[in-house]
Amino acid sequence: MMRMLAGLHGHTLRRVRRLWLQYGILWTGAVLVGLVAVMYAWLIDFGFAMFRMMQRGHEWLPLILTPAMSALCVWLTRRFFQGAEGSGIPQVIASLGEEGELHAKRAPKLLSLKILAGKIGVSFLGILGGFTIGREGPTVQVGAALMFQMRRFYPRPSALLEKRLILAGAAAGLSAAFNTPLAGIVFAIEELSRNFEQRASGIVITTIIFAGVVALGLNGNYTYFGTINAGNDSARELIVAVVVSGVLMGVAGGIFCWLLLNTHKWIPAPLRTLRAERPVVFGALCGLIVAIVGVCAGGVTFGSGYAEAKGLLTEQTQLSAWYPLAKMASMVGSYLPGIPGGIFAPSLSIGAGFGNLLHMVFDHTSLSMLIALAMVGYLAAVTQSPITAFVIVMEMINGHALVISLMATALLASRVSRFFAPPLYEALSERYAQPHH
Repeated sequence: MMRMLAGLHGHTLRRVRRLWLQYGILWTGAVLVGLVAVMYAWLIDFGFAMFRMMQRGHEWLPLILTPAMSALCVWLTRRFFQGAEGSGIPQVIASLGEEGELHAKRAPKLLSLKILAGKIGVSFLGILGGFTIGREGPTVQVGAALMFQMRRFYPRPSALLEKRLILAGAAAGLSAAFNTPLAGIVFAIEELSRNFEQRASGIVITTIIFAGVVALGLNGNYTYFGTINAGNDSARELIVAVVVSGVLMGVAGGIFCWLLLNTHKWIPAPLRTLRAERPVVFGALCGLIVAIVGVCAGGVTFGSGYAEAKGLLTEQTQLSAWYPLAKMASMVGSYLPGIPGGIFAPSLSIGAGFGNLLHMVFDHTSLSMLIALAMVGYLAAVTQSPITAFVIVMEMINGHALVISLMATALLASRVSRFFAPPLYEALSERYAQPHH
């Protein structure tokens, strides 16, 4: 009897262990991604609310606070968290793109718990200083890092399994950040893994579901920008809006990519030397530029731009025609020092500003439709991932009525952008393949 019970107990333990290896590790990691994504969002919102409170009480304070925070962020990133700079998506692409020994060296360095902590902590300091950065790109690296760490619970994790975990974590991070599950799947296929495997789809979808359920449980069911009214524009007005938005946003987004990828061609030589030899001082200078732009613009260029974009979409905010250009200048100034921070949300805000600008010319066309088209166009031009861009924006605004228009604008803008620069994230990811990384 005892022998039979012992055998039954052993069988149960083996079955539990098999279920844990097959499902438990993946589900636990997905829940962690959802929890961390939501808490990170709360932290960034808290940080920017603190900045706003200080800035409203002392409107000249950013001229001191922003350069000081920039210098601190650059020093921390370079001293302790190399690999946490920027949005984090290039690091994920680099980790997924390497094979053999290179993958074994690159992924643990770019997706470590130390980098995860630095990404969250330093980007919080950045938003506390009023930088034009978003949390969505960093959440992709955070999600990938969390899922990559789950490999420790597998007895013999292979490189293929590690890549599937990274892909799933990154996709779930984007999905939880925007509450856009379809966009998470498309992002994994289009941007992160050009040779997406069918076997990986189950892992990606499962991780997105569990992370999304956690995010929904904590934040409730919401759309990122709310539901917009698509308007009743004629087919002719819609075609003109798509073509104009696609071309203009393609040029604007392409110029932005060119600026980020070709700093040696437009930054004066003394400043390039300063950037290479005294990066903390260069960071403080960039912070001062961001602060000057923000103060001159009345404070609207500080932060990710979420409130401004939503205000324009709901027609509750009036912004200057110069807003998108000022925001773009602030975004470039926020990126150059090399501190952690994403470009998704600021890009959507710049696109919304351009949509508002277009409405000043095409005043008979629906404002919300123009803003939606400009948002998807600018995001597609910057990322050169048109499918991801239109799915993200469609889910953000609940804009299924505009799906064809969004698709056409995204495709046109991404094609125009390629005349100016190659795909931004892929080009940046190549820097992590260099020996010094």
